[in-house]
Amino acid sequence: MAEYAAAGAEILGNDPAEARATAERVFDRTPGTDPAVQLANQLGMVFAKLDCTPRWRERLPDLVIPTLVVHGRRDTFFPVGNGEALAREIPNARLLVLEEASTAIPETAAGEVAEAMLAL
Repeated sequence: MAEYAAAGAEILGNDPAEARATAERVFDRTPGTDPAVQLANQLGMVFAKLDCTPRWRERLPDLVIPTLVVHGRRDTFFPVGNGEALAREIPNARLLVLEEASTAIPETAAGEVAEAMLAL
């Protein structure tokens, strides 16, 4: 993982040694080897490096387009409450919770998502 982080940093023009050290610290402090725990820590490292200015969440009320928020009920990293909050903050947004999905939209839900999009 540390080598992957270093290679990615180099491509982006960032310091590979710093990225490698950060990845190693995150990996070393992970409280277990369970894949979900590992993924959560790795994503936490990625999100910590994001430049979130201007704050996108503060601009949600300005959206004036039909919006469908799709969220998986089984998403362990972002609970469904995150999707509910987005749908509340976007004017006239509709929330579609996919009961059997986690982070990605499964192919079996494509028809349900398409139908919800067309209904906007």
